[in-house]
Parts: sequence; C-alpha cells; structure tokens
Amino acid sequence: MSIFDIFRSKPAVSPFEGATDYHSHILPGVDDGVRTMDDSLAILDEYEKLGFRNLWLTPHIMEDVPNEPEALKARFKELCDAYKGPIKLNLAAENMLDQLFLARYENDVLLPIGERGDHILVETSYFTPPAGLDDIFSKIKKKGFFPLLAHPERYVYMGPEDYQRHVANDVRLQLNILSLTGFYGKTAQAKSKQLLKKGMYTCFGTDLHRLKQVGYLRELAGSCRYDLSDLSMASL
Repeated sequence: MSIFDIFRSKPAVSPFEGATDYHSHILPGVDDGVRTMDDSLAILDEYEKLGFRNLWLTPHIMEDVPNEPEALKARFKELCDAYKGPIKLNLAAENMLDQLFLARYENDVLLPIGERGDHILVETSYFTPPAGLDDIFSKIKKKGFFPLLAHPERYVYMGPEDYQRHVANDVRLQLNILSLTGFYGKTAQAKSKQLLKKGMYTCFGTDLHRLKQVGYLRELAGSCRYDLSDLSMASL
C-alpha cells in the first residue's frame, strides 16, 4: 500500500502549484544548507517547474551558527541580484531556542517570517526541549509575534498532548513536507499524517538543504493524494 492510499478520495493535485515554501536552506554559503550560488539558482529553476510562487529563505541562527542578520541580508541581496525568475524571494531565519536567541530577543535583533512580519520561525533540539519552553513561547508572544514551530513531527519528546497545548496557546506548526514520505523516518511520518488529519498545521516548508533533495519533491508532487491546498496557499 502506498503511503498516500489513505487519502485516495482526495483529488490528485500537485501540492506545490502556486505554493509558498516557508522553510528552506537555499541561501548559499551561510549554514549547513546549499553551499554555492550556482546550486541555489539550479534549485530555484526546479522550484519554478514544480510551481512554487513564494519562497522563504530561513538560514539557521543558533549558538553553533551565529549568523548576523545584516550579513544574511547582504547575502540575500546577492541572491536576489543573481536570480531573474518569477518566484518571490523572502528572508527570515530558523531560530534555535537557545541562549543566543534569548539574547537577540531581548535586543530586538530578529528576522521575522510572514507577509505581516508577525511570526518567528523557531526550532528546538530533536530530543529534549529547552528549559521553560512554554515560557519562551509566551515571551515571543509578548513581543507581538506568533511562534512558528518548525517540523514539530520530528521532535521525539513531543506527543499529542504537547501539540494540542501549543496550538491552543497560539503556537503555529509548520509541516516539513518530506516527513509525509518517510524521509525522516517512520515515527515522524506517522506523526505528520496524524497532525495533518487533525488540521493542526498552519503551513508547510521543504526544509531543503541540497539540490539532490529536489528529486524527492518531484516524486511527492507526482504521487501526493493529500489535500494540502490550505497549507500550500497559507498566507502568514
């Protein structure tokens, strides 16, 4: 049985036509993602063929990768100058909830995500939460932002009650689209399908790090039976 068989009643449509990718590591040479400008441009060419219309570049900011917003903005301008296609490029960041984040939070040095600039894309360790996670989310909201939690299905310490609590407290959840294929393992796949069925995701992202991963997106676009229209057209 295909991983998509449980949704055979849904129309077969590409989840990427007109879509926004809210999580990617395509900005070249700034983190563990794409290394070269040529690879970034090749990926954007493939994104055009898949039907994407908007892309958020979200490089890591964490203690181990202490990217400065101004340096990221300069690199982003280089990519925008080099890319001549129709996809709208936007810059934000994927923020690890560590001491560096808390320091930049206190000094209002953040790169928000979304057209209204009122979301902050955040992540934690896959295995253990930071101390006082709920308090950190509350602090973010006090600044006027919604926390957008990257790939929640991949956090092994989170269960159904955690997701329900976070959503009830205005924490938004971002699906890693490849989790649905088993790319990150069976546990993340099962959790992503359950969260999707319950309507708990706000948007999706590819979390793309390498040119070769585009092949997985093509495969998903050709076989997906999920109705992802609400997520692909999400406008934060």
